[in-house]
Amino acid sequence: MTREDTLMSDTGDFGRRIHHHRDRLGLTREQVADRADMSAGYIQYLEDHPAVPDSGTVRRLAAALETTARDLLGSGRDRPPGPGPAMADPVLETLDAEECLRLIAPGGVGRVAFNGSHGPTVLPVNYRLHEGAIVFRTAYGGTIDQDLRTGVKGVELLIGFEVDRLDEAMRQGWSVLVQGPAQHVPPEDVERLADVHVSPWAGGERALYIRIVPQQITGRRIHSA
Repeated sequence: MTREDTLMSDTGDFGRRIHHHRDRLGLTREQVADRADMSAGYIQYLEDHPAVPDSGTVRRLAAALETTARDLLGSGRDRPPGPGPAMADPVLETLDAEECLRLIAPGGVGRVAFNGSHGPTVLPVNYRLHEGAIVFRTAYGGTIDQDLRTGVKGVELLIGFEVDRLDEAMRQGWSVLVQGPAQHVPPEDVERLADVHVSPWAGGERALYIRIVPQQITGRRIHSA
């Protein structure tokens, strides 16, 4: 048995990863099946049952879903992304604000960066865009709540917010940095954010909404020449 076959036998979330990558690319089961030269019924079976196919099928699915077999099997879930070498002749492109906003518009997980009580701090949060601002939820009295309060009415801290997407299979990706004041949304204004549907990644009671109003938006993309 090869190391890859061993990984497959230990993987229990294979179907969920297929669905995740299919959803990420906006593909139907039929489209994935056509790319992988399989039947749509088999794609559905793999998504709905705790089964993992042979290594050749995994590689075909990974190519169809624009990822790697290791990622599809979940073998790299506990390591930082991007350990491999750079692509040949990479191009570093500067993105304008409009393109940056387009990239981060779907929402997801980003990183809020600020000078906390114990020094520079970077924390992941689930976010959405609402009326041109970054919106996320946190806990009253928590680290983010306390460290982002100045104690002076009307004075807000300037913080950073970063979102990125790395494609390890293609050795390319992009990152966007938003800088602006962090605003604690008062309880009377929370109802206006009801349609944002932003859920905290960590779960729990996180009823405080924070808005970051962009003052500067920058981004970069790495791709092949």
